Amino acid sequence: MSFTYPKNERLKSKTTIGLLFSEGKSVSKYPLRLVYYSGDIKQDEKIKMGVSVSKKYFKKAVDRNYFKRVLRETYRLNKHILVDNLDKPYSFMFFYQTKDRLSYEEINTKTIQLFEKFLLQINPNPVSETKSDL
Repeated sequence: MSFTYPKNERLKSKTTIGLLFSEGKSVSKYPLRLVYYSGDIKQDEKIKMGVSVSKKYFKKAVDRNYFKRVLRETYRLNKHILVDNLDKPYSFMFFYQTKDRLSYEEINTKTIQLFEKFLLQINPNPVSETKSDL
């Protein structure tokens, strides 16, 4: 697994972003939120990911950019959780939604928990935990 975040994985399409907010679903793990939408990815990528930090909580662009960098880095290091378990393409928007200035380690653990919660939400019956295994 390569731990990269190439340009072709970045969410830039205004139409896809519009679909995310109009028809997408959401999963949260304080202070992070992941809005996702399945389908309508034009290329052959499995994932399109965008990050956002609210101007409401961080007035200075320096602070917003710092947390966006942290979100992109935690996604880059943990995207294997998503890629290995997705069967169809998804678009994601990743939000940092608090005034609290959490450390990188805290954000990283919350990101892992958020991705696992997302996978449980889209696939409530994991194949590895069937009754025949018990």
